Amino acid sequence: MVIIKNDNNNNDDSNNSKHARAPPVRPAHWDVDVLWRRLTSRCARWRLYARRECGGTRAGRRWWSGVGGRVAFSSNMTALRQRKGSKGREHPPGAELQSRQANCCTDHHPEKMLHGDWSWGAIVWTSVGWSVSVGLGLLCCIYVATLHENDLWFSNIKEVEREISFRTECGLYYSYYKQMLQAPSIQEGLSDLIHDNLTESKRTINLLQRMNIYQEVFLSVLYRLLPIQSYLEPVYFYIYTVFSLQAVYVIALYLTAWLLSGSWLAGTLTGVWYILNRVDTTRVEFTISLRENWSLPFLALQVTTITCYLRPQLTALQQKVMVWLMYVTTFFFCLTWQFNQFILLVQALIIYTLDCVDFLTTTQVTTLYLVQVSGLLSVWLLQFCNSMILGSLVLSFIVAALFVRHCQSGLKTGSLLARLGKLLLHTAMVLLLTFTINYLAKKALQLKSDEHIFKFIKSKFALGPTRDFDASLYLCEEAFGLLPFDTLERLAGTLLLYPYVLTLLLLGGMMAVSALHNLRPKGVSAEERKGAGEGHEAALRPDVAYNLLHTLFYGLLAFSTMRMKYIWTGHMCAVAAYGVCGTELWTPLLTTLRCNSKVMLRLVRYAVPLAMIGCLYYKFWPKLMEELSELREFYDPDTVELMTWISTKTPKRAVFAGSMQLLAGVKLCTGRVVTNHPHYEDKDLRERTRQVYQVYARQSAEDVHDILRAAGADYVVLENSICYERRHRRGCRLRDLLDLANGHIMDGPGDNDPDLTPASHPRFCEAIKTDTADYAALFTRTFENKTFHVYRIKKKRKKSAKNSPEPVATQ
Repeated sequence: MVIIKNDNNNNDDSNNSKHARAPPVRPAHWDVDVLWRRLTSRCARWRLYARRECGGTRAGRRWWSGVGGRVAFSSNMTALRQRKGSKGREHPPGAELQSRQANCCTDHHPEKMLHGDWSWGAIVWTSVGWSVSVGLGLLCCIYVATLHENDLWFSNIKEVEREISFRTECGLYYSYYKQMLQAPSIQEGLSDLIHDNLTESKRTINLLQRMNIYQEVFLSVLYRLLPIQSYLEPVYFYIYTVFSLQAVYVIALYLTAWLLSGSWLAGTLTGVWYILNRVDTTRVEFTISLRENWSLPFLALQVTTITCYLRPQLTALQQKVMVWLMYVTTFFFCLTWQFNQFILLVQALIIYTLDCVDFLTTTQVTTLYLVQVSGLLSVWLLQFCNSMILGSLVLSFIVAALFVRHCQSGLKTGSLLARLGKLLLHTAMVLLLTFTINYLAKKALQLKSDEHIFKFIKSKFALGPTRDFDASLYLCEEAFGLLPFDTLERLAGTLLLYPYVLTLLLLGGMMAVSALHNLRPKGVSAEERKGAGEGHEAALRPDVAYNLLHTLFYGLLAFSTMRMKYIWTGHMCAVAAYGVCGTELWTPLLTTLRCNSKVMLRLVRYAVPLAMIGCLYYKFWPKLMEELSELREFYDPDTVELMTWISTKTPKRAVFAGSMQLLAGVKLCTGRVVTNHPHYEDKDLRERTRQVYQVYARQSAEDVHDILRAAGADYVVLENSICYERRHRRGCRLRDLLDLANGHIMDGPGDNDPDLTPASHPRFCEAIKTDTADYAALFTRTFENKTFHVYRIKKKRKKSAKNSPEPVATQ
């Protein structure tokens, strides 16, 4: 038995004893350090509980103001003792702040499972959320597939009609899927694509380098390998794959809203809004093969992985998994769309902005930049070192941003005004270095493939000449104009626009406050400020900040160019749903109404989205059923007749000239060689297209004949819809663009620039129909109907030679 005596009473005995006794052994539960840690730990838990339960009411706040200081002192002493005694085992920075934020609302079961909570409640709740996401994705997939079937009666029309339904560039892309399936073997099919001489006459090009058609190659190989040939036609395998990607798109948006808000009800509302706003969120049902329908689902997945990567308190393994997922989704996005570099440029600007206002750590910024670079360079290798990727602005920008950031070590130090001045100088240096690197890269690579896009941008904002033919082709199309006002009216009709705008205003204000807070000098680094939180509870999370800038930047892009709205509107649904189901919108409102409690906040976050879903169901379900009950049928007899005639009455190696849109269908339906096509990302092709289009300008028969023979054409197809076009206004008709480019006065009443002159020849597409000697000597009409006129291009002969006219097929 150990007897413990009072030290004060035993001092004399200890000094007088002959042998010093060993110090008394105390029980572990009597140890002062242990007792102190237990006491302060309980105080900290009690403090958190009291603040959570009582801090939402007025009386609770008055009580907390008196007690909170004492508990805070205990908690701070705990933190100090832990730092002294257990260095390296302290909690992650900001853990307490994030704990309070998580507990002020409903349970975040995805976050709990992300951090290792595998309780039955979390598993069931997360499983229900995943099931709803898959259900909404399948619903969207079935919805667009049904619309496609009902609009064309696709299952009942002939094969040539199905192929004609792939309009413009859609037909061009689908033709390579068909070509791969018709090849004797996969190896020969790939060889034909790498050494293609059917897409551009008198030229051999590498299609895998020029175009983003790896998805067609992959599907054709998959269709060959899978035992489904007897059950599923090739065209259905193709279109069902594209429609299935719409399900992936909806699921990705669903997960983004779920991660942001912590409630899968936000994901549900996102999916419902995406489907109801189909006119403005997708056009897949009538433009199946467009590259954006392949790439946007992967862009949405990439945004989801970035959102997850920027969430706090991820483990090292989870961060590595997210980085790899970001790379994979970025790679597939870049592989499936030729405009990937411009979309990633906007994303790089978002990352740069977040870095400037200290929302991201250095590691996060560098990782996001390198993921973009890795994805682009991987595609560059697969596309046989496509120079358009190396000469892209986004690569030049990332190199410049990383280099200047590395050189400016004191960028994030100093007072607020000093930091703002440094940021302005930093931005100017990055932009200057970006354009310098890009200019030198394009000069070294002799790159001119994307110059038409920059011409379009200059002309759109009145920074360059507006008579350029290539730029005018884009400017005169409605899809490349400003976003029409009726788009906002439709979005408001589905109750999407109002919560979206409120969420933007609130988050924008929070971000401005947080940015100023981050830029103020604190004596610590940006990483430490973001990690510790510094008691700044209104700070915006990095994942929320990224999604806010994502929707703002791409929203501006959509307003400037209507075709880009499909990048914005899908993410818009996720942001609006986050505003409805998140805490940022409801907490200040409930605080203003003096009813901000945990129960009330949870009730509102569940009741409002459910009420909105019920309202949308009541309003739009009958309209959806009516839309799905409308049955139409594909009807284009003139085009069917033309394709049938070409397939049966012309040589298989015959070369056809005409409009880009029509020739894509000619290549798909007949397999004939064409002079030009709608994939416009090549300078030589753009020049040839402008030359071939002289058939609709005021040119002599000999000039047009020389142009067509130089392109290797045997036949030229003239379209009445272009020659007598009325769809566009004066100045935007194709014949007007050609007249302006040639310096000629335009047709019809209206003003003309003073430097334009009258043409010395009639319009070719009109004059050739007169069959005068000048035209009959060089062209022979071989087919005509109400829409198309086909002429065989003769070789120039001596005057003594006899002409041998061919029979004309009339309709």
